[in-house]
Amino acid sequence: MADRATTALVDGLGAAAATSGVITQLQGRIFAYLYLQERPTSLDDISAALEQSKSTISVTIRGLVEWHLVRRVPTPGSRKDHYEAVTNFWRLMQEIMERRFRWTVRQVLAAVGDAERALADNGGRRETQAFATQRLAALSAFFTALNDGIGAFTQGQPVDPEMLKTVVPLLARRPKRA
Repeated sequence: MADRATTALVDGLGAAAATSGVITQLQGRIFAYLYLQERPTSLDDISAALEQSKSTISVTIRGLVEWHLVRRVPTPGSRKDHYEAVTNFWRLMQEIMERRFRWTVRQVLAAVGDAERALADNGGRRETQAFATQRLAALSAFFTALNDGIGAFTQGQPVDPEMLKTVVPLLARRPKRA
Protein backbone atom coordinates (compact mmCIF):
# COMPACT_ATOMS: atom_id res chain seq x y z
CA MET A 1 0.00 0.00 0.00
CA ALA A 2 1.45 3.23 -1.11
CA ASP A 3 -0.16 5.88 1.06
CA ARG A 4 -0.49 6.30 4.80
CA ALA A 5 -4.24 6.99 4.73
CA THR A 6 -4.96 3.65 3.05
CA THR A 7 -2.62 1.85 5.44
CA ALA A 8 -4.27 3.50 8.45
CA LEU A 9 -7.79 2.58 7.30
CA VAL A 10 -6.83 -0.96 6.27
CA ASP A 11 -5.12 -1.65 9.61
CA GLY A 12 -7.85 0.06 11.64
CA LEU A 13 -10.81 -1.66 9.99
CA GLY A 14 -8.94 -4.96 10.09
CA ALA A 15 -8.52 -4.61 13.86
CA ALA A 16 -12.17 -3.58 14.30
CA ALA A 17 -13.37 -6.50 12.18
CA ALA A 18 -11.28 -8.97 14.19
CA THR A 19 -13.38 -8.24 17.28
CA SER A 20 -16.72 -7.69 15.54
CA GLY A 21 -17.91 -11.27 15.37
CA VAL A 22 -19.28 -10.45 11.92
CA ILE A 23 -16.31 -10.50 9.56
CA THR A 24 -12.66 -11.54 9.89
CA GLN A 25 -9.66 -9.27 10.17
CA LEU A 26 -8.65 -9.94 6.57
CA GLN A 27 -12.18 -9.24 5.36
CA GLY A 28 -12.06 -5.91 7.18
CA ARG A 29 -8.73 -5.11 5.57
CA ILE A 30 -10.02 -6.01 2.09
CA PHE A 31 -13.15 -3.90 2.56
CA ALA A 32 -11.09 -0.90 3.72
CA TYR A 33 -8.69 -1.22 0.80
CA LEU A 34 -11.51 -1.44 -1.73
CA TYR A 35 -13.38 1.42 -0.09
CA LEU A 36 -10.54 3.80 -0.89
CA GLN A 37 -10.13 2.67 -4.50
CA GLU A 38 -11.57 4.90 -7.21
CA ARG A 39 -12.26 1.99 -9.58
CA PRO A 40 -13.18 -1.67 -9.22
CA THR A 41 -10.02 -3.60 -8.36
CA SER A 42 -8.81 -7.03 -9.45
CA LEU A 43 -7.87 -9.87 -7.13
CA ASP A 44 -4.27 -9.52 -8.33
CA ASP A 45 -4.12 -5.89 -7.25
CA ILE A 46 -5.81 -6.58 -3.91
CA SER A 47 -3.48 -9.48 -3.11
CA ALA A 48 -0.41 -7.39 -4.02
CA ALA A 49 -1.54 -4.43 -1.92
CA LEU A 50 -2.38 -6.55 1.13
CA GLU A 51 0.55 -8.93 0.64
CA GLN A 52 -1.69 -12.01 0.62
CA SER A 53 -1.92 -14.82 -1.90
CA LYS A 54 -4.49 -14.42 -4.64
CA SER A 55 -6.18 -17.67 -3.54
CA THR A 56 -6.53 -16.37 0.03
CA ILE A 57 -8.02 -13.10 -1.23
CA SER A 58 -10.34 -14.99 -3.58
CA VAL A 59 -11.70 -17.21 -0.80
CA THR A 60 -11.94 -14.37 1.70
CA ILE A 61 -13.69 -11.96 -0.63
CA ARG A 62 -16.55 -14.44 -1.16
CA GLY A 63 -17.65 -13.84 2.43
CA LEU A 64 -17.67 -10.09 1.82
CA VAL A 65 -19.82 -10.63 -1.25
CA GLU A 66 -22.23 -12.80 0.80
CA TRP A 67 -22.49 -10.05 3.44
CA HIS A 68 -23.14 -7.51 0.67
CA LEU A 69 -20.07 -5.51 1.77
CA VAL A 70 -18.36 -5.95 -1.59
CA ARG A 71 -19.74 -6.57 -5.05
CA ARG A 72 -18.20 -8.10 -8.14
CA VAL A 73 -18.19 -5.65 -11.01
CA PRO A 74 -17.87 -6.71 -14.65
CA THR A 75 -15.03 -4.75 -16.26
CA PRO A 76 -15.14 -4.26 -20.04
CA GLY A 77 -12.08 -5.69 -21.77
CA SER A 78 -11.00 -7.83 -18.82
CA ARG A 79 -11.74 -11.44 -18.03
CA LYS A 80 -10.59 -10.98 -14.43
CA ASP A 81 -12.99 -10.47 -11.56
CA HIS A 82 -12.98 -6.91 -10.22
CA TYR A 83 -14.52 -5.80 -6.92
CA GLU A 84 -15.67 -2.63 -5.22
CA ALA A 85 -16.81 -1.83 -1.70
CA VAL A 86 -20.41 -0.82 -1.12
CA THR A 87 -21.05 2.69 0.11
CA ASN A 88 -24.65 2.46 1.35
CA PHE A 89 -23.87 2.07 5.04
CA TRP A 90 -27.52 2.24 6.09
CA ARG A 91 -28.35 -0.83 3.97
CA LEU A 92 -25.16 -2.50 5.13
CA MET A 93 -26.09 -2.14 8.81
CA GLN A 94 -29.63 -3.31 8.10
CA GLU A 95 -28.21 -6.48 6.55
CA ILE A 96 -25.82 -7.10 9.45
CA MET A 97 -28.52 -6.47 12.06
CA GLU A 98 -30.96 -8.81 10.35
CA ARG A 99 -28.56 -11.61 9.49
CA ARG A 100 -26.30 -11.60 12.54
CA PHE A 101 -27.93 -10.07 15.58
CA ARG A 102 -31.61 -10.80 14.99
CA TRP A 103 -30.80 -14.48 14.51
CA THR A 104 -29.11 -14.52 17.94
CA VAL A 105 -32.06 -12.72 19.53
CA ARG A 106 -34.44 -15.28 18.05
CA GLN A 107 -32.31 -18.09 19.51
CA VAL A 108 -32.70 -16.54 22.96
CA LEU A 109 -36.46 -16.22 22.49
CA ALA A 110 -36.70 -19.88 21.45
CA ALA A 111 -34.70 -20.92 24.54
CA VAL A 112 -37.00 -18.84 26.77
CA GLY A 113 -40.05 -20.51 25.20
CA ASP A 114 -38.52 -23.95 25.77
CA ALA A 115 -37.77 -23.08 29.40
CA GLU A 116 -41.29 -21.74 29.96
CA ARG A 117 -42.81 -24.94 28.57
CA ALA A 118 -40.49 -27.10 30.66
CA LEU A 119 -41.35 -25.09 33.76
CA ALA A 120 -45.09 -25.49 33.10
CA ASP A 121 -44.70 -29.24 32.53
CA ASN A 122 -42.35 -29.87 35.42
CA GLY A 123 -44.16 -28.18 38.26
CA GLY A 124 -41.66 -27.95 41.10
CA ARG A 125 -41.71 -25.85 44.24
CA ARG A 126 -44.18 -23.00 44.05
CA GLU A 127 -41.63 -20.33 45.17
CA THR A 128 -39.00 -21.52 42.72
CA GLN A 129 -41.53 -21.75 39.90
CA ALA A 130 -42.84 -18.23 40.57
CA PHE A 131 -39.30 -16.83 40.62
CA ALA A 132 -38.32 -18.61 37.41
CA THR A 133 -41.55 -17.58 35.69
CA GLN A 134 -40.90 -13.94 36.61
CA ARG A 135 -37.31 -14.08 35.37
CA LEU A 136 -38.30 -15.77 32.10
CA ALA A 137 -41.03 -13.18 31.52
CA ALA A 138 -38.51 -10.35 31.97
CA LEU A 139 -36.04 -12.03 29.62
CA SER A 140 -38.77 -12.63 27.06
CA ALA A 141 -40.02 -9.03 27.25
CA PHE A 142 -36.53 -7.62 26.77
CA PHE A 143 -35.58 -9.85 23.84
CA THR A 144 -39.01 -9.45 22.21
CA ALA A 145 -38.54 -5.68 22.32
CA LEU A 146 -35.02 -6.07 20.95
CA ASN A 147 -36.33 -8.31 18.15
CA ASP A 148 -39.06 -5.80 17.33
CA GLY A 149 -36.53 -2.95 17.39
CA ILE A 150 -34.17 -4.76 15.03
CA GLY A 151 -37.13 -5.57 12.79
CA ALA A 152 -38.13 -1.90 12.67
CA PHE A 153 -34.54 -0.84 11.99
CA THR A 154 -34.08 -3.30 9.14
CA GLN A 155 -37.34 -2.08 7.57
CA GLY A 156 -36.34 1.58 7.94
CA GLN A 157 -39.10 2.26 10.46
CA PRO A 158 -38.86 4.09 13.80
CA VAL A 159 -38.56 2.14 17.03
CA ASP A 160 -41.44 2.82 19.43
CA PRO A 161 -39.91 4.45 22.56
CA GLU A 162 -42.89 3.37 24.70
CA MET A 163 -42.04 -0.27 23.95
CA LEU A 164 -38.51 0.33 25.22
CA LYS A 165 -39.75 1.87 28.48
CA THR A 166 -41.46 -1.38 29.42
CA VAL A 167 -38.25 -3.38 29.20
CA VAL A 168 -35.55 -0.90 30.13
CA PRO A 169 -36.29 0.16 33.71
CA LEU A 170 -33.75 2.99 33.67
CA LEU A 171 -35.60 4.73 30.84
CA ALA A 172 -38.92 4.37 32.64
CA ARG A 173 -37.57 5.78 35.93
CA ARG A 174 -35.28 8.49 34.57
CA PRO A 175 -36.31 11.91 35.91
CA LYS A 176 -37.23 14.50 33.29
CA ARG A 177 -34.71 17.31 32.83
CA ALA A 178 -35.95 20.85 32.99
